[in-house]
Amino acid sequence: MKAARLAAHFIRRELRERYRGSFTGFGWALLQPLLQLAIYAFVFVEIFKARLPGADAPGYVPFLVVALWPWVAFSDALARATIAIQDNSALIGKVALPRAILVMAPCAASFLLHIGGFVAIVVALALAGQGISLAHLPLALLLYVPLFVLAFGIALVLAAAQVFVRDLAQVLGQVLMLVMFASPVFYTRANLPERWQGWLDLNPFTFYAEGFRSLLLGYGTFELRGLAIACAIAVAALLIGRWVFRRLDPHFEDFL
Repeated sequence: MKAARLAAHFIRRELRERYRGSFTGFGWALLQPLLQLAIYAFVFVEIFKARLPGADAPGYVPFLVVALWPWVAFSDALARATIAIQDNSALIGKVALPRAILVMAPCAASFLLHIGGFVAIVVALALAGQGISLAHLPLALLLYVPLFVLAFGIALVLAAAQVFVRDLAQVLGQVLMLVMFASPVFYTRANLPERWQGWLDLNPFTFYAEGFRSLLLGYGTFELRGLAIACAIAVAALLIGRWVFRRLDPHFEDFL
């Protein structure tokens, strides 16, 4: 219970600090992805005239929304959690607390904020007649659980490594951009040449992009086997992350 109260405290602190002094406050959690969406939609729809294969294909905007928002939550969580130990160096050695909570707080705050934005924009698109199934929204939201576990596991490794390799956070931004374009966020598997389609399965985010579209848009099929594999990868990432973090934890004070 004490750990849960500590976690709740640091999550609330993270939410307060993130938008302190911001004109829009928590509204930026919705505005920032909306601006991204507007730019991407303009570029791909108006300039590149992107169209999805298949007679029953949804419009490009809802197609992009239901994959882009989970990606924003995932990438934002990693970016912020990676520097969590470094940013809280004043607490290290002065306050006795599980240091993994310092990593979990920004990770959880990112997911909470972006899930709220996801629900808002999905409901708005559904009411606008964009073919989104609100009946499947609760099931779609459950996909955020293994996605969060995956993000937290990776974040534990990155946050621990960032203490010793200070430029890791800068490199991470470029890696995340590469992973995003290597995921079917802006395109569907069918857009790729057949010889490349199988490679998408090596990207752990592929399941989530396709899973959200299957549940909310009825585009593609949702496979329980894919869900089982995604959950197994998430749990493995968490176990590895905890092991790495615990091995490096005793040396944090020497490098901060």
